[in-house]
Amino acid sequence: MAHGLGGVKEERLDAFADRFTAAGYLCLVFDYRHFGASGGEPRRLLDIERQREDWRAAVAHARTIEGADPGRVVVWGTSFGGGHAIVTAAQDPRIAAAISQCPFTDGLASSLAAPPLTSLRLTARAIADLVGSRLGRAPVMVPSYGEPGSTAFMTAPDVVPGIRKLLPPGADVPKDIAARFALDIVRDFPGRQARNVACPIFFAVCERDSVAPPGPTQKWAAQAPRGEVRLYDAGHFDIYVGEDFERNVADQLAFLTRHVPVA
Repeated sequence: MAHGLGGVKEERLDAFADRFTAAGYLCLVFDYRHFGASGGEPRRLLDIERQREDWRAAVAHARTIEGADPGRVVVWGTSFGGGHAIVTAAQDPRIAAAISQCPFTDGLASSLAAPPLTSLRLTARAIADLVGSRLGRAPVMVPSYGEPGSTAFMTAPDVVPGIRKLLPPGADVPKDIAARFALDIVRDFPGRQARNVACPIFFAVCERDSVAPPGPTQKWAAQAPRGEVRLYDAGHFDIYVGEDFERNVADQLAFLTRHVPVA
């Protein structure tokens, strides 16, 4: 199990893992390199290919855990990690099932959802960061989220209150990312891999998602041979908390019970 753009495991992944373990599943929740409890310098460098390498490493490790069945590993990703879960399941035929929650599936659609001026500012900082990295300079950092009109990766009106609901009380979680990531996100389309996912895959789609547009996600999800889609009248951050969380996690447990029941 792993989080999305700049997220770490303490941001409500423990709530999901608690429910899964209570039902008898083993959970391996991890932070990507450069983030949270994981190592890696520079800090908060979001590299798509490195994160997918981390997924493959996590799956390989999960298969060695005492009590785990190496042939019944499930991948669970949310937001940007939801896209990684799709790609991981598509590339590993041994994956037993996958859960992709409010997933990032279409880089172009997500980029177009941002205000044009914000995109221009991000691009300028991304180019400066990339050039600086070639010259050995420290990364140019950009907030992962901010108020509407600010220069940040996520600036929709529901983003700031939404992320604050995920953070543990009193938590000091750095929320900036090396700007060069802005040059990569627009070219990433993990949803295209849905058609190659042979195992059952559950898509939790928020109909009022301001971060990962639900239209493209439903289009890609429809191509998964064994895909199951659940629509929630919720925003991107709503299904982590409250009644939306309860409905969402209950649906996920029902999916797991059908396809990967506890031995």
